[in-house]
Amino acid sequence: MYARFCEKNGYAIKLIDSLDGDEAGLKSVTFLVSGKKAYGYLKAESGVHRLVRISPFDSNRRRHTSFASIEVSPQIEDDDEDIEIPATDIRIDTYRSSGAGGQHINKTDSAIRITHFPTGIVVTCQNERSQIQNRETAFKILKGKLLKLKLQEKEKNLEEIRGDLKKIEWGSQIRSYVFCPYTLVKDHRTGYETSDVLGVMDGDIKPFILDYLKKRLGKKS
Repeated sequence: MYARFCEKNGYAIKLIDSLDGDEAGLKSVTFLVSGKKAYGYLKAESGVHRLVRISPFDSNRRRHTSFASIEVSPQIEDDDEDIEIPATDIRIDTYRSSGAGGQHINKTDSAIRITHFPTGIVVTCQNERSQIQNRETAFKILKGKLLKLKLQEKEKNLEEIRGDLKKIEWGSQIRSYVFCPYTLVKDHRTGYETSDVLGVMDGDIKPFILDYLKKRLGKKS
């Protein structure tokens, strides 16, 4: 869905890290989206997404519900924001890459995992062609996540002042994608919905994003 959205809106997308599921599909995936206002738009997708469908992995053709948690963080360069990461706050581990990249990358410990102790944030990168590149990309992702935490803290303080702070937790989905017994995609934050679930899966999510941002801006004004 997001790959098609990026393709349709002229954004470049690059796979950073992925982990296969225990039986099928993906357990987690990290990718970088580059383009004008990419973070401004895609931050509207942060949250829990709920999918209801007939599972292709169930021989009895039963309806299944699954959830995906999406986190969107800005990418920052070293001089973009005053984000300092003391060496004592992190642990850097190397491990053998399991992704694409040729024979060399899969025979060396080129993949990087950075653990940030104060926040518990863990970032990984394995799809660059060298350990140095993986390390640089992982640090950029970590800085982006730390910047996002700073922005969220500012937003939290503003919402507490306004008195309308709401908790968003696992199970409190922001959007549902229903394939059966009817077709419906509904954003639970705004009420925006469409029955064109296949179009949404094909990347047509901009109406949802724009409706959310418009109402978000209206709420702040």
